[in-house]
Amino acid sequence: MAFPQAASRFLVPLGLAFAVAQASIYDVPGGFQAVMFDRFSGVKDKPTSEGTHFLVPWLQRAILYDCRIKPRNISTTTGSKDLQMVSITLRVLSRPDVEHLPRIYQSLGMDYDERVLPSIGNEVLKAIVAQFDAAELITQREVVSSRIRADLLQRAGEFNIKLEDVSITHLTFGKEFTQAVEAKQIAQQDAERAKFIVEKAEQERQAAVIRAEGEAEAAATISKAMDKAGDAFIALRKIEASKAIVQSLAANGNVTYIPSSGVLLNVPTK
Repeated sequence: MAFPQAASRFLVPLGLAFAVAQASIYDVPGGFQAVMFDRFSGVKDKPTSEGTHFLVPWLQRAILYDCRIKPRNISTTTGSKDLQMVSITLRVLSRPDVEHLPRIYQSLGMDYDERVLPSIGNEVLKAIVAQFDAAELITQREVVSSRIRADLLQRAGEFNIKLEDVSITHLTFGKEFTQAVEAKQIAQQDAERAKFIVEKAEQERQAAVIRAEGEAEAAATISKAMDKAGDAFIALRKIEASKAIVQSLAANGNVTYIPSSGVLLNVPTK
């Protein structure tokens, strides 16, 4: 009976020591940082990096922060410079500034991104979009995106948040502006079609003039030839026509007999 009592005396202290040792160890996973809170001195100035570390149970507590890049969409509807309603969506990749994690914990808490990014994102979007017309938001999209990125980086830096990327993913306009753009495109297409019809008519007119001039010149040439040669010119034309007919019939395999009288009188085939 003495041995079990002696063993029980050692088991209790060993259990307490094991519990204290286990409570004194904490792990910081990959991609995380820990902010140490001390009940006497408050939040430590330097965060703890990845790995296994020690703390004083009850006196100290480790708060883990995910420092990996996180995506977020920020959407807003605002007015452009020419008073057109614009719906714009940003895709933001953000992470906390590791060196200022204790300050982030003290001022913003664990949900720092939820508290900061939507508000400053809407603020920057409304301010930038108001400086451009609706058409300029389309034609100068790269300029608008760079302006939004620069202003948003500056505002996020004031809260110790780093932005790895800022890009416009969606940009849509109000119904009135969309209808106006469609009407303008239709009007431009109609204007181009009318321009093509006018150019085609002009080309046809010029072709008719050239054709008429050619026919008039040919008629004048024939008239001069007839004045000079008289009936001999007509006879020559008949012979040329007959020769052409004979050559055409001779080349046709279905023709087996060519008359030697009438119009085709004594006309050589070659």
